[in-house]
Amino acid sequence: MNEDTIKGQWKQLKGKAKEAWGDLTDDELTRVEGNAEQLAGLVQERYGRTREEAEREVNDFFTRNRGPY
Repeated sequence: MNEDTIKGQWKQLKGKAKEAWGDLTDDELTRVEGNAEQLAGLVQERYGRTREEAEREVNDFFTRNRGPY
């Protein structure tokens, strides 16, 4: 999924992201606007994952939640 598509669909995906990573706040999820790199950074920080684990988790999330929206 390309980054423009993710940003365009982020409002729909944000609820699913909140389900996946409940410790992230709505403000944090709004701020990342679907940016996978920033989201991985938050997941890494909040959940104590390695960078690679967080990136894999975020990529898997976007792969599972492909549109159409």
